[in-house]
Amino acid sequence: MLPPRMRILFTVLLLALAGISRAADPVPSVVVERRTLDERIQLDGVIEAVQQSTVSAQTSGRVTALPYDVDDSVPAGALIVQLEDTEQQARLKQAEAALAEAQAGLADARQQFSRSQSLHERRLVADQALDQARNLLNAADARYSKASAAVTEARQQLEYTRVTAPYGGILTQRHVELGETVTPGQPLLSGLSLEQLRVVVDLPQQYAAIIRDERQAQVSLSDGSTLKTGQMTFYPYADPNSHSFRLRMTLDEPGARLFPGMLVKVSLPVAQRDALWVPASSLLYRSELRAVLVLDDQEQPRLRQVRVGTRHGDHVEILAGLEAGERIAANPLQLSGQPEPAPVRESQP
Repeated sequence: MLPPRMRILFTVLLLALAGISRAADPVPSVVVERRTLDERIQLDGVIEAVQQSTVSAQTSGRVTALPYDVDDSVPAGALIVQLEDTEQQARLKQAEAALAEAQAGLADARQQFSRSQSLHERRLVADQALDQARNLLNAADARYSKASAAVTEARQQLEYTRVTAPYGGILTQRHVELGETVTPGQPLLSGLSLEQLRVVVDLPQQYAAIIRDERQAQVSLSDGSTLKTGQMTFYPYADPNSHSFRLRMTLDEPGARLFPGMLVKVSLPVAQRDALWVPASSLLYRSELRAVLVLDDQEQPRLRQVRVGTRHGDHVEILAGLEAGERIAANPLQLSGQPEPAPVRESQP
């Protein structure tokens, strides 16, 4: 027995659709189908950069140039910090001079050894003289190797005064200013790359095992557009405070509209159940009343109240009032000539 208010609404709807049964043309219809419903949960995910790092000083010196500021776009390999290099230049020149000296000593030792070897073969010098020349050659070769390594180190220290971007991206933070003296290990600049982005979301403990087995997720923006995701990584441990498990998904095509820190919606399946589905256009909405026009064997429409559940795309779940295989009018509002109602917002179970 319907409540009085519902009876009034039901009667108004019957009167509005009274002329449909007298229509001469066949009524466009659809069959009520039973399909599997994926029950899903929606969680808030955060976009983050795959490459984000802080560049630190590898040598000491005074900051003489900062070509880029915070929020500037920096290409890969560009100079981002220049340190005073007077000391490093001097050390390099000293190392190069020592290398030249060692190279000359090595050449002289080789000549001495060659002469001693030639004389020894003609038995004009003793074995001791040849051994002494060989030892001098080995010592000169060792001094040359040491001087060469010192030059390499000095050049590297000089190179450390020019800090370059390890990859193209955006500067997010500057830890030093012009004129400051830095030491090895001191942070200089922080940045991130927009080329590779990913989504991280925290999964409630009760759903973590199911989602890990299903490995299906849909990521969408506030405007409803979906994002293509790639590899899914499940953290093997839970957060001790929230008891949630973190899920990380790469984005195949992040696009220019995405930036780290943005919120996205992550829809994840947590259960499955059978449900009846009908097109959303087949429903009649009058206040709390939901109804459809069921077609009998004579193609005559009969109004029937139904109880609806969730909406998925352009289909609505029917909880009560219909059976699988029944035929209903595809768009009863077009038959009655009434304007279509505003679309109902899709709900989540």
